[in-house]
Amino acid sequence: MSAESFIILLYILILASYLGFELINKVPPTLHTPLMSGSNAISGIAIVGAIIACNELGYFTVSKWLGMLALMLATINVVGGYAVTDRMLKMFKKK
Repeated sequence: MSAESFIILLYILILASYLGFELINKVPPTLHTPLMSGSNAISGIAIVGAIIACNELGYFTVSKWLGMLALMLATINVVGGYAVTDRMLKMFKKK
């Protein structure tokens, strides 16, 4: 990977992180549960991409390790998202 493509990828990562943080901060509590469901779907797509990046068909070792890290973080995000969604939905059930 050239230095130019690395800088572009780093720029995209920083921009996406900033925009995601700003978006989540501005979400009202009533929209949090549907947003978590959408986030879980996107993380599911990230899990599939991470599995592809982890395979051994010509990818470099760095790609394998980054794919494994992405797989673990996306899995934690999906499990945590479903746990939070389930907890919030329980708040609306009558006792």
